[in-house]
Amino acid sequence: MRILFVAGGSAATVFALAPLATAARGAGHEVIMASVGDIVPVVAGVGLPAVSMTASPISDFIYKDRDGAPVTPPADPAEQPAFTGRWFGRMAAATLDALTHLAHDWRPDVVVGGTMMYAAGLLARRLGVPYVRHAWDAVEATLIDPGAEDELRPELDLFGLPGLPAPDLFIDVCPPSLRPADAAPAHPMACLPANTQRELQPWMYTRGKRPRVCVTAGSRVANDDGTEYLRQAYEFLRTLALDVAALDAEVVIAAPENVAADLRAELDDVHAGWVPLDVVLRTCDLLVGHAGGVTTLNAMHAGVPQLLLPQWGILGPPTRRLADYGAAITLTPAEATRERLAESCRALLTEPSYTTRATALAQEISAMPPPAELVGALEEVVTATAGSTVARGGITP
Repeated sequence: MRILFVAGGSAATVFALAPLATAARGAGHEVIMASVGDIVPVVAGVGLPAVSMTASPISDFIYKDRDGAPVTPPADPAEQPAFTGRWFGRMAAATLDALTHLAHDWRPDVVVGGTMMYAAGLLARRLGVPYVRHAWDAVEATLIDPGAEDELRPELDLFGLPGLPAPDLFIDVCPPSLRPADAAPAHPMACLPANTQRELQPWMYTRGKRPRVCVTAGSRVANDDGTEYLRQAYEFLRTLALDVAALDAEVVIAAPENVAADLRAELDDVHAGWVPLDVVLRTCDLLVGHAGGVTTLNAMHAGVPQLLLPQWGILGPPTRRLADYGAAITLTPAEATRERLAESCRALLTEPSYTTRATALAQEISAMPPPAELVGALEEVVTATAGSTVARGGITP
């Protein structure tokens, strides 16, 4: 069986799909993962065959419309989900032709797309093969999909589709305790960590004498020639690191090497650089970060309490659910003063209830079906639709 995985424009989208893709290869299936061009090395770095579906970085889709005119992200959190859907829709429109050409040369039996990789569903319907939607994280797409559907109206009309294609299978990695009551039916799968590895140093897998706090703003960070989007992420990370470094704790800053040197120079006695979170988080007492979905799930898997500062509206609901569960504290940008941040860190490090709840969540995740079990579900959905290309409206590219 041939399985095409469609990631996105950030390393996190690759890491989210890698466990199932790796399990499928281990079961003897052929796998290719497509991603935005500058993320292709990340795909290769996790040991998967990689194909570029566009040379444009995600910032082009966020900050430009289809004609290249500037687009300004909304400041109102209520408008951000639809905006997110629209720029993911632009990414889908820009990548569909490249994915179709790939399918002409290497025809998949099933297409697996990350949560907002809408091109995966369109490609699957064009080919007449099953479409599997694979959640990247615990962020629900209910409010995001309408924006994508609006942006993709020309493509949907071309394919004769009234709306976004419904998946033949939805794989959800959100722990059951954190799923919304009205969440769509899904096949659960444990969110196993995957990330780019490097040579381990002893400090990465051993605990020190002081509490260890990991600080991160994700993989998309730059402080020099990057876009405004990347520079803002760097300033957020720098400010956060300065505030946490003032605490009596050992600080690990998980960041790309292109910014780590500056942070090491500015902050004494910190570890900064690209670190394998699957290893390092096991030695941490707290994660402080931007509420990125995959990073947050990694901390859940490791049983680590979290202080989450979501910078984008779509991250608010899942972080609040985690806080309501008792394994995290979440602060809005307006609430995240230095005093409030320090107070929250102290509570998370000293009040046992947070660690108890985080541990319970990790146990819940470990009881979910592993990726290897979901390979069978992929096989079943392909078998169930075998020979029905015409009935499904397949179009040979």
